[in-house]
Amino acid sequence: MLIPSLSLVPIKTWLLLLAGPALLLVAIVGVSVLLSLRGTDTAVIAERVPLFMPQILLGMLVGLGFLVLLLPLGFIWSLPSAVKTLGDVVIGAWVGVFLAFSYLYWMNPAVEVLQRTVGDYVPPGSVLPAMSGSIGVFFIANVVLAPLIEETLYRGYAIVHLTAHLGLVWALALSCLFFGLLHWPGGIWYMLLTGVVAGGAFSGLFLWRDGIWAPFAAHLTLNIIEFVYVWRSHAIST
Repeated sequence: MLIPSLSLVPIKTWLLLLAGPALLLVAIVGVSVLLSLRGTDTAVIAERVPLFMPQILLGMLVGLGFLVLLLPLGFIWSLPSAVKTLGDVVIGAWVGVFLAFSYLYWMNPAVEVLQRTVGDYVPPGSVLPAMSGSIGVFFIANVVLAPLIEETLYRGYAIVHLTAHLGLVWALALSCLFFGLLHWPGGIWYMLLTGVVAGGAFSGLFLWRDGIWAPFAAHLTLNIIEFVYVWRSHAIST
């Protein structure tokens, strides 16, 4: 596979694709600074920051959402026939159910094994518990905003726009890469999981169904089930 010139892609596109990971970094640094200013011991700041991950995620998505408003939303979210839209949503929802239960009961445990045996820069099994501290904020971020904003940017915009400049194969690869990078606070293995498995599934749905409704439905269903799992785990633990 020939490597195309990445300079063919406008700088605005690269900035949009990098905005999410960059906003997360800014938010995490900001929380760390605020904790320091409040007198939190430097040694425990790293342990306290994950407690604010729902708020960090929400802040990132709000910021990314304002940038997404600059995209051609009418084209990205165009409505096909009612029958096709319904079919896309049903197919996407079933894919989301499959991804959710595969993630919760197979892939997430596999990630924890890799974290313990190979290593990672985050503690094993820390991703889902970190979201349970502010369950209402997590719902708004992960269920209301994430599927809408992330599918608009990483599938509806990125795949179409990058294909026009680099070809379909590179568009799919880069879309999955940047979608994985968006989840970098979860660690190396979580980035690979979201980029390759979830990003690949959403991209496949986008191409197969020729539109954004199927990947959006899959993403929304996945995140709803993930939220219910986190909420129930939090309720049981408290």
